[in-house]
Amino acid sequence: MSLSGDLRVLWSMLRGQLRSGSHAERLAAFYGPQASQYDAFRERLLHGRGEMIDSLVSTLAESRGTLDGAHVVELGGGTGRNLLFLGDRLRSLGRVDLVDLCAPLLEEARRRTVGMDQVHVSEADACTWRPAEPVDAVYFSYSLTMIPDWVAAMDNAIAMLKPGGVLGVVDFYVSSATPPAGLVQHSAAARAFWPRWFSHDGVRPNPEHLLRLREKLPDHQLIESMAPVPYLPLLRVPYYRFVGRRPDPE
Repeated sequence: MSLSGDLRVLWSMLRGQLRSGSHAERLAAFYGPQASQYDAFRERLLHGRGEMIDSLVSTLAESRGTLDGAHVVELGGGTGRNLLFLGDRLRSLGRVDLVDLCAPLLEEARRRTVGMDQVHVSEADACTWRPAEPVDAVYFSYSLTMIPDWVAAMDNAIAMLKPGGVLGVVDFYVSSATPPAGLVQHSAAARAFWPRWFSHDGVRPNPEHLLRLREKLPDHQLIESMAPVPYLPLLRVPYYRFVGRRPDPE
């Protein structure tokens, strides 16, 4: 990515997201000017996406016995960049629905997915969009923290899964002051800094996300980690990778 492209993204981030208008309007105003540079900049910011998708695909193949014909949904799919992490495995899937509320990012997604006949791009709300039939897997990649009603989005994702279906999430977060045993505890400074830093751009790291995921899907894999931030060489931002399986009916 060029320095001029970086500067365009950084300027949008410094200006922040609008505080008025609908969620779709705020997203379009914020991401529209940077849509063509979105992926190149965020390759250096959004870590763990490929690893989460690898874990999700492995869990899905184990659960179903095969990837062939599986129906996968990405909620908050943006430009469709995450589809590339699937590589050749994309050809095995029966259908992929990419859902997002941001029209400028979806324009990039539609260009990217030309010729990918099994990929369907929808401009819709992750809290309410539903497929015609239950699906095999759903994932959020750095989108759950951007959805104001994240509880509705998470519950909607789990509800659209078949029994035994798989949910994957990779996102920024901060720990609670007293996290459950075995989970990372971030410093008070980190717990105060990162939510304030990201909220300017409409991103809301929240300890409740991970706690609710673990409660809803107790059969899961979880990795907590830290990642570098472009142009802030001394800082590391917390993020997690979660892959959980919806229980089979008793």
